[in-house]
Amino acid sequence: MSKRTNDRTYTVTEAVSRRILLKAGAGLAGGVLLPSTFVLPVYAEDKPALGTWPAGSQGSSVTIGAAVPRTGPYAVQGEDELKGMELAVEHINSGHDLIKKIAPKVTRGLLGKEVKLVVADSGAKPNNAVQAEQTFINDNKIVAMTGATSSAVAVALNKFAERQKILYLVAISGSNDTTGKDCSRYSFRQCFYGETAANAIGPVLVKSFGKGKKAAFMTPDYTYGHTVTKSVNDYLTKNGGWTQVTNQVSPLGTQDFSQYLTNIANSGADVIINVNWGRDAVLSVQQAKQFGLTPKMKMVIPYQIPFLAKEVGPDLTEGVFAATDFWWTLEDKYPLAKAFVEAFEKKNGYKPEWGANNAYMQFAIWARMVSQAGSFYPPDVIKQYEKGETFPSTVGDVHFRPEDHQLVRPVVIVRGKAPKDMKNKEDYWEVLDVVDGAPLMQKPDAFGCHLGEYV
Repeated sequence: MSKRTNDRTYTVTEAVSRRILLKAGAGLAGGVLLPSTFVLPVYAEDKPALGTWPAGSQGSSVTIGAAVPRTGPYAVQGEDELKGMELAVEHINSGHDLIKKIAPKVTRGLLGKEVKLVVADSGAKPNNAVQAEQTFINDNKIVAMTGATSSAVAVALNKFAERQKILYLVAISGSNDTTGKDCSRYSFRQCFYGETAANAIGPVLVKSFGKGKKAAFMTPDYTYGHTVTKSVNDYLTKNGGWTQVTNQVSPLGTQDFSQYLTNIANSGADVIINVNWGRDAVLSVQQAKQFGLTPKMKMVIPYQIPFLAKEVGPDLTEGVFAATDFWWTLEDKYPLAKAFVEAFEKKNGYKPEWGANNAYMQFAIWARMVSQAGSFYPPDVIKQYEKGETFPSTVGDVHFRPEDHQLVRPVVIVRGKAPKDMKNKEDYWEVLDVVDGAPLMQKPDAFGCHLGEYV
């Protein structure tokens, strides 16, 4: 397995090998693998051993395990997330001013320990992600895990985190189910999701296009697609009198959207609401133009895709409404956004997309909770999250709901700029509004969330 090191992070840069997965299987059969000279105490700090605690935090460092898509239809977004994670680890270990604004008790490292990061390619496949994290538990004694991009991965890791008693910092996941019916005591989501996206962008669509419109949905066939489509359609039907004239459901990784676009062409739709994501979104937007459907039919992206405008070109995103988590021009509104954008661009050479911002914020928030709790013991950290305290972020003050572990945070509404209006090569979107998050959210139990036990 190829490895890369620098002065702050240790990163496994390939998918987990078959040899290591077999080793993980042995660990499952015989218990967590430990060095032969190591004796795991039954009790430490008057608390029983739980998950990888205390073994994972007894040395000079602690490790987070990341399963992100580095291949497949979500690879571009996965790489962006990874860059946000790496920057956050560097900032935690150096005691960077930005991290200290979010987590003021962080000095250099976390509770006197260096934070390390190990990474595997999930390919946006749930089984791959779970196997990778199991290996990280066995081999690295990770104290937390992260990754998603596909909500199917997020849901699988929610359940895995609950079983293994390892904290899970959800990466990109837009499904209502992640903090709904598939929520977990051990899981926390920072980013926006289908219901909040729908309730934020819905009023903009009704105001801009009018009432009584006909909508054609393009939906990826898994939990993210189905829940986002339902939330958007429910809002537009109830509040705008819109009609869903067709819902074209496609498998993740579709290359040719011609059959779906033909059905949309024959549906009489006024608006295409494209819920596809990653490479699927790029191809479907491009092919809709090739079929002559746009700009005659208006295109809407209710859950914005990092790098979409860059990949399809601003000609195809001009005038497109989208809901998103973060856009770099928020640096003009929020001081912490400005500090993040500057630090990210200095390290990576481009303006951050929202996947990188989400990943950075998840790590920064985790550092805050651990340092405030003064412990890596999972229930202590979880209960710190569940206090619901308000803290600063790159989109203003935010807090977690203790009932479902969803961050209460704003949703950003953007519209694609015309090429002539772009001030620089990355100025693709105009921020129209930053919508307060609390009124956009359903009641904590509305989607069936029942958190599990602490131990």
